[in-house]
Amino acid sequence: MPAPEPSQPVSEPRTVVVTGATRGIGRAIAERFVAAGDRVATLSRGSDVPDGVLAVPGDVTDSAAVDDGFTAIEQELGPVEVLVANAGITRDSLLMRMSDEDFDAVLDVNLVGAFRCARRASKGMIRLRRGRIVLISSVVGLYGGAGQVNYAASKAGLVGVARAITRELGGRGITANVVAPGFIRTAMTDALPQAQQDAYLAAIPAARFATADEVAGVVQFLAGPDAGYISGAVIPVDGGLGMGH
Repeated sequence: MPAPEPSQPVSEPRTVVVTGATRGIGRAIAERFVAAGDRVATLSRGSDVPDGVLAVPGDVTDSAAVDDGFTAIEQELGPVEVLVANAGITRDSLLMRMSDEDFDAVLDVNLVGAFRCARRASKGMIRLRRGRIVLISSVVGLYGGAGQVNYAASKAGLVGVARAITRELGGRGITANVVAPGFIRTAMTDALPQAQQDAYLAAIPAARFATADEVAGVVQFLAGPDAGYISGAVIPVDGGLGMGH
């Protein structure tokens, strides 16, 4: 069977959509793409977005809102060539106490929200015959976490989404990968009691938390031309905590 025709080379600058770009990892990812000269947009329910990022109204739990948001981005910036599905929430609780509402809410944002965005973004990517989809998971998705059944399920599900997309759209020049961060240095981790920070650090072979920018660098690589033959992969950025799970 002959090899598929190579996709068109990725042009610069590209139109990049990063969901959840107002803080943390998502903000660092958006800032990296802006610094690289890409046209960056986000679906947002607020206004606190990084400089240079186009914010359009959007809610990843609403398919119509996602469609409208992508349409507005396409009209302003052009066809979406890179999607980074980063938006996520937590509602932690022990298994016996977790409500249906808390389970459903986390999956609706973290997993189904990523699906809605990937489905919408793929339409333009198929026409272009190129595209990069990067789904932001977590070490918890494959390592597990007490009190996080809903979160772990949502983040593990992203692996199946990426691999199914790879099977379906790989021949169209579209890649889909998962980045699984571990503990990231944020204001939230800085506020933890020192004893709790020490316990977390003891489990991490690298003996430190990551920076959000270290995660953003991996995302940027997967979205770039050098990663054209990487698809369906899970890339851990966790200092060895999950050992490649």
